[in-house]
Amino acid sequence: MTKRAVVIGVGHYLPERVVPNAEMEKIVDTTDEWIVARSGIERRHFAAEGEFTSDLAAKAGNAALADAGIAADEVDAIIVATSTADLTFPSAATMVQAKLGMTRGFAFDVQAVCAGFIFALSQANALILSGQANRVMVIGAETFSRLMDWTDRTTCVLFGDGAGALIIEARDAAGTPEDRGILACDLNSDGRHRELLYVDGGVSTGTVGHLRMEGKEVFRHAVEKLAATANAALDKAGLDAGAVDWIVPHQANIRIIQGTAKKMNLPMDNVVVTVQDHGNTSAASIPLALSVGRQRGQIKEGDLIVTEAIGGGLAWGAVVLRW
Repeated sequence: MTKRAVVIGVGHYLPERVVPNAEMEKIVDTTDEWIVARSGIERRHFAAEGEFTSDLAAKAGNAALADAGIAADEVDAIIVATSTADLTFPSAATMVQAKLGMTRGFAFDVQAVCAGFIFALSQANALILSGQANRVMVIGAETFSRLMDWTDRTTCVLFGDGAGALIIEARDAAGTPEDRGILACDLNSDGRHRELLYVDGGVSTGTVGHLRMEGKEVFRHAVEKLAATANAALDKAGLDAGAVDWIVPHQANIRIIQGTAKKMNLPMDNVVVTVQDHGNTSAASIPLALSVGRQRGQIKEGDLIVTEAIGGGLAWGAVVLRW
C-alpha cells in the first residue's frame, strides 16, 4: 500500500463587484470586441476597498471546509499561493489561519505568480507523502486589480480578483494510475525570462509597482511549455493524454487554452473554461476553475484531471490527479 493525497473538499470566493468589458471601455481606449477577440474575457471581479487577499482566501477556505464537512482545526497545514499578499510579511497564510479560527498546525505562502497554485499543490502533496501532514488546505488567492497600470490597455483589461481552495487528505492507495488523488507533479522555472512578465516594484524600489508584460512572447512560451509540462506529468503518472477526462488550465487567455489543448490532441469539450467570467486571476484561477467545474457537474469523482499553469519567472508546471 502507498499514500495518495486525495481531494476531499473544494470551494471558491469571488468579490461582489463584477466589472464587464463595457466598464473597461470607460477606463482605457479599448472595446468589448477587442478584449473578447484577444483574450476571451467578458467580465472580471474586483475586490472592494478594504477587502484584501487574505479575506478572499479565508472565504474560499471556509467554502472548502464546508464541502469537506470538517472544521479548521482538523487541517494540519495551510498553503496560500499568491503574489498579492496583504503585507510584505507576515504571510497571507498565517492571516488566513487566524481568520479560519485554526489554532494548530502551520501555514505559509508560495510565490510562483500564475503557476503558484501548481507549486503549492505539489508542496502539499510532498507534505502528505512525507508524513508531515495528514490534511492540507491549498489556496490560490489574488487581488491583481491592485497591480494594474490603468493607462496600459494591453494588461489592465486582462486581470481580476478571486480565490479558490482545495483540501487534500492522505488516503491509502494501491499505487497505480487508477488511484484517486495526486498521481504526478512536474515543476519548472527559467529565470532568464524575467523581463517577459514582472512587477516593477517591491522592496528594492519602495513602491508596490505595476504589472509589465510582453504579451506576444508570453503567449509563445505558454503554449509550448504548458503542453510539454502536462505531457511530462502524464508520463510520470504512467498515463497518456487519451486517458484525460478534463484539462483544467490556468485561465489566462482563451487562445492559450485552445492552443494547449490542440497540442495535446484533446478537444475543447474536455477543457474547463472560466476565463470569460473571471479574467486572469493568477494563482487563484485553477482552484477557481476546479470549484466551478465541480459546481457545473463537469468534474465528477474518478475523473482524471490535468491542470497546468505558467507565470512570471518564468515558472510553469502541471499536476495530474484523479478526483
